[in-house]
Amino acid sequence: MSKKGSRKRAAGKGPTDGAEPALRELLRIPGGKPVDLAAHDARETPAGPRDKQAGLAAMTELAAPLADLQERLWAASTAGDRRRVLLVLQGMDTSGKGGTVKHVIGLFNPSGCRIQAFKAPTPKELGHSFLWRIKRALPQAGELGIFDRSHYEDVLVARVRSLAPPAEIERRYDEINHFEKSLADDGVTVVKCFLHISYGEQRDRLLKRLDRPDKHWKFNVADIDDRALWPAYQQAYETALERCSTPHAPWYLIPADRKWYRNWAVSRLLLEHLSELDPRYPEADFDVEEARRRLLER
Repeated sequence: MSKKGSRKRAAGKGPTDGAEPALRELLRIPGGKPVDLAAHDARETPAGPRDKQAGLAAMTELAAPLADLQERLWAASTAGDRRRVLLVLQGMDTSGKGGTVKHVIGLFNPSGCRIQAFKAPTPKELGHSFLWRIKRALPQAGELGIFDRSHYEDVLVARVRSLAPPAEIERRYDEINHFEKSLADDGVTVVKCFLHISYGEQRDRLLKRLDRPDKHWKFNVADIDDRALWPAYQQAYETALERCSTPHAPWYLIPADRKWYRNWAVSRLLLEHLSELDPRYPEADFDVEEARRRLLER
């Protein structure tokens, strides 16, 4: 990805309008190269709608094709198609992981979605490999899985808070890559989105939670102290993005200061991936005309 302010703006054309998908190429983190988050403007809109009104309209336009593709994916699974999609959302506190789930999943049939928000591991979970609880929450064939936080917490929080020895954390990057490769080999399309917000935007969002009594339940006083760890978290994310953006499971950097753009970008990425899968309705395993004749006779 290029330096701040230098990315050329794309029109946002994609699989629904006859052109090559552009957004995932713009937002993809190459992997294996140093990542400098400070070089990326969290307020930029590199493709697609240019303002909030256009963004909301674009979200509405995505609803029908996404719902159609989801239904086709589910239908294909009834005939043995094992493919499914896993959306991984990571980002600093207030980056909008929960908001993305709310707005993006609202475009889908919830019965075909499997949502998991990962909190601090329980004593039982700590007794297993860090991937144990992740594997138990994976989507089944035909489903759209959504992870609000994920296995990456174990190379992010664990690194910043020194919750594991450095050698163990180093080993986990390779273990994550092997795990995600096994998912891809098993028919899981992994869409990993890093919701990139700025330091100032996080402060503003925390202040808004304090300004509204109905948002006090979302405020954690510890978040104030965590802001002192911002540089350490940025470095931890940069390392994870560099080490774990692979051809089979790339990372996408989503500018997230503008909530409407964040929601559109994640939805658009899902559309591009689902369109590439191109799931098909299964052929009838019965005589359609014979069934029609019998039904009309009754």
